[in-house]
Amino acid sequence: MTTISVKHVAASLGGTRVLESVSLDVQEGEVLALVGPNGAGKSTLLAVLAGDLRPELGTVTIDGRDIRQLHQLELARLRSVLTQQNAVSFSFLVRQVVEMGRSPWERTPQADGDEAAIEDAMAATDVTGLDARHYTALSGGEKARVSLARVLAQQARTVLLDEPTASLDLRHQEDVMRNARELATAGAAVVVVLHDLSLAGAWADRVARLSEGRLVAQGPAREVLTAERVSEVYGLRVEIIEQQGRPVILPVRGTNSLTLKQ
Repeated sequence: MTTISVKHVAASLGGTRVLESVSLDVQEGEVLALVGPNGAGKSTLLAVLAGDLRPELGTVTIDGRDIRQLHQLELARLRSVLTQQNAVSFSFLVRQVVEMGRSPWERTPQADGDEAAIEDAMAATDVTGLDARHYTALSGGEKARVSLARVLAQQARTVLLDEPTASLDLRHQEDVMRNARELATAGAAVVVVLHDLSLAGAWADRVARLSEGRLVAQGPAREVLTAERVSEVYGLRVEIIEQQGRPVILPVRGTNSLTLKQ
């Protein structure tokens, strides 16, 4: 079932057109990875999916409703969002930051599950032992994991993650993507912006590849992340190896690693 649908969307930032005629459906029970080079429009598309950026052209619906007609509280109950700028300026305790994810459910029957949701989210992101520390005193990677815990605690049916693995070590990168997979298995729709193509290949059910603001390919990772297509978009020779039937993308280094685009 489709949770969010964008049709022929165009969007601009600072007067510059960043997305052009993008159409994409987000489905329950899948992990959808948005990939592409810097400036391709991935984060902008995620903001459109979240309802945080209104497109100039096209339509965006969530659960069949025009996203522009929904109040922020309604949106917060339908989708949770992890942005790249998850800054908390005040010195909240880690647990208090995670508790913020439950605020959309205040004074509703779902509030009865607050404690369990918070505990589960902190355990899933490996931050239980940080609960009494101040958020502002954490390392970048720890902050990223706490911010993800807040998003998981929200328990929305659609989860939108913008580069959630960017500041994490190898183990916690895998943990994040495993969490995404478990959410999808439980029926959620998960959209994740990734720069690491091998992570996208390993964990995503479907990959959407953007280039210069346009959606140029979407489908299973093995179809979208081919050596020819990746080399063309990134201007770098790559080779693809398979691990458990999933593509791993490696740059070709050495004398044959000349870029394809100058």
